[in-house]
Amino acid sequence: MAWLLAALTALLVLDALRMRGRIGQLEILTESGAPASHRLVAPRGVTVAPATVRAASAYARDRKLDVVDLVPRDLPVIRAMTLVQLLDPARYRRDRTLPGRTAGHALLVSEDVAMRAGILRPDDDDGARTIEVEVESEIAFIRLAARLNHYGPSDAVIAPLERARPADLSRRIDLLHGVLGPFTALALTALPLQWALIGLGIWLRPLPGLIALAAWHVQPLIGLARSHLRPRNLAAVTLLRGPIELAVLGRSLLRRNSHTAAIAARRAEYEPPHAGDLARFHEPRRADCPICGSTDLVVHLRTPDLVQHKPGVFTIERCGTCRHLFQNPRLSSAGLAYYYKDFYDGLGADGMELLFGADARPYHTRARMLGSVAQPRRWLDVGAGHGHFCAAARQDLPTTRFDGLDLSESIDEARRRGWVDTAHRGMFPELAPRLAGHYDAISMSHYLEHTTDPRAELAAAHTALAPAGHLMIEVPDPEFVLARVLRRYWLPWFQPQHLNLLSTANLERLLRERGFLPVLWHRGAAHQCIDFFFAAVLLLNRIAPSPRLPWRWRGASAIVWHTVVWTAGIPLLAAGILLDHLLRPVFSRAGRSNTYRVVAVKAPAP
Repeated sequence: MAWLLAALTALLVLDALRMRGRIGQLEILTESGAPASHRLVAPRGVTVAPATVRAASAYARDRKLDVVDLVPRDLPVIRAMTLVQLLDPARYRRDRTLPGRTAGHALLVSEDVAMRAGILRPDDDDGARTIEVEVESEIAFIRLAARLNHYGPSDAVIAPLERARPADLSRRIDLLHGVLGPFTALALTALPLQWALIGLGIWLRPLPGLIALAAWHVQPLIGLARSHLRPRNLAAVTLLRGPIELAVLGRSLLRRNSHTAAIAARRAEYEPPHAGDLARFHEPRRADCPICGSTDLVVHLRTPDLVQHKPGVFTIERCGTCRHLFQNPRLSSAGLAYYYKDFYDGLGADGMELLFGADARPYHTRARMLGSVAQPRRWLDVGAGHGHFCAAARQDLPTTRFDGLDLSESIDEARRRGWVDTAHRGMFPELAPRLAGHYDAISMSHYLEHTTDPRAELAAAHTALAPAGHLMIEVPDPEFVLARVLRRYWLPWFQPQHLNLLSTANLERLLRERGFLPVLWHRGAAHQCIDFFFAAVLLLNRIAPSPRLPWRWRGASAIVWHTVVWTAGIPLLAAGILLDHLLRPVFSRAGRSNTYRVVAVKAPAP
C-alpha cells in the first residue's frame, strides 16, 4: 500500500507541474488599436469587452489563425484544471485533427470559417460583428468550439480583461459530455477512485496516506499559483478541495442531462427485434469461400456484439483451403443499416470524432510509407469518414491534392472543413468509372474489412488509378498470435462490422488478380498498441454494458453496477495499456503485428 500511495503522490505532483507548464504556453493578449476583423461568438449572457475583441483579432491576424478561444484570467480552479488537462497548447496549434477546446467564455472566428461552419449565412448583416449562440445551456457552445478547430488554425489565449461567469453545476455532465463524449463516465469515476485509495491508505498506512491527501489538496496551488491564470477561488479550493469537489460531483450526478434525455427519446427506434427480425439482418449462409471457392469451411469464432451490445450472435468461418476468415452468414443491407446506426454517426458521432482525432501519428506513417515510393499529385482516400487522414497527410505531402470518398454525410463535412479538396459520396465500385485514371494514389485504411466484396473494391481502385499509380491498404492481420490468445476479446474481430479478414497471402493474391504488384509491406512497423487494453474494455463491457443505450435501457441498479465494475476495472485497463506498450518492441522486432500495410503499383497492361 505504501508504494501505491507514493506513486499516487508522485502522479499528483507531476500532473500539477504538467498543468503549470501548459498554462505557461498560453499567450496573454496585449492591447491593440486596430479594428477587429473577426466574428465574435459567445453563449447567451456573456459580454466581451471591445478591447478584448480588438486584441484577439490582431493576435489572430498576426499568427494567421482562424479560431481563437478567449480564456478569462480569473477562470475558477476546477474549470481551469479541466481545461489544461485537456488542452496541450503546442499540439493544439499544429494539429487540426484534435477536437477544439474552450474555456466556455467566447471565441473569435474568421469570416471564412464562420461561413463554412454554418454560423453565418451569406445574407447575414455584415455590420453585426457579434453572433449570439441561441442555446438553452452552454453545451451548444462547447460542441461548436469542439467543431471549429477542424475548420482552420486555432489557438487559445488568455484575455486579462475578461471575467468568467459562474459555472452552472446542474449542467456539468452536459458540458463534460460535449468535451469527452463516451469517456465522460470514466472520467467521473477517477475522482471517487482517488478518494477511495487515499481513504484506504490513511486507514492502513496513515503517514503515506496523509501525504497523498496533502498532495491532492495542494495540487491546484502547485499548478496555478503565480501562473498566467489568476483564479479567484484558489485559496478556498486549496483548503477545502474535498467538500467542494464532493459538492460539485453530487450536483452534477443528481441532475438529469440532455445526453441521457436524447438517448431516452430514441428508445422507440430500437424496440427489441424478434427472432424473425434478426433473421432478416443476415443473408443466407454461403457454402463456399469468397476467395478460393472451396467448400471446406469450419466455424472459427462465434461472438455477440461486444461493443454496442445490439442483439444477435455472429459467426466467423475459416476456409480450410486458403485460410480466409469471413462472416458467414453475412449481414444483409438491413443488418448493415441496423448495426452501423448510431456508431459512426448519431449518438456515436462524438465518440468516433474523439477516437479518430486522438492520435495523428498513424496517419502520418501511412502518408510517408506511400510517399517513400512515389510523389502523387492527386490522392483519393476511400472510406475517408470526416477526412482525418487527409488533413494530417497534407503536412507530409504539401503539394498533393487530397480527395475523399465515403457513403455518409461525413464526407461533405470533410469538404466544409477543407480537409478534402473534393468529396465523392457513394459506393466506390459504382463511382469508379467516372473517376477512371484520375488518381496517382489511392488509400484504403481499415476499409476493406468492412466491404462485402473486396475484389470489387480492388477492381474499382484499378479503374480509378492512372497508369503506374499506387494503392495503399491497411487492414487487421487475422493471423496475429494474440488473435488466437484473446479470442472474442481481440478487438479487430469487431463483429458484426468486419465482414472479411484478409491474411497477407490472400490480399496479395487478390491484388495480383486485379492487376497490382505489391512493392512494399509494413508488418511490425504497423503494429498498434491496442490488444490488451481493448481486451480489458470488451471484458468490462460484457460484464457491465452501458445501461444508457437506447437498445438496452436499464434502471438505476444497472447504472450503479456499471459504475462499480468500471471503477474497479481501472487497474485492469491500466495494466492493459502497460502490457501493450511493453510488447510492442517484441512484435516489431519479430515482424509480426495486429495490423499490416501494403503499397502496390498498378501493373502495365499486358
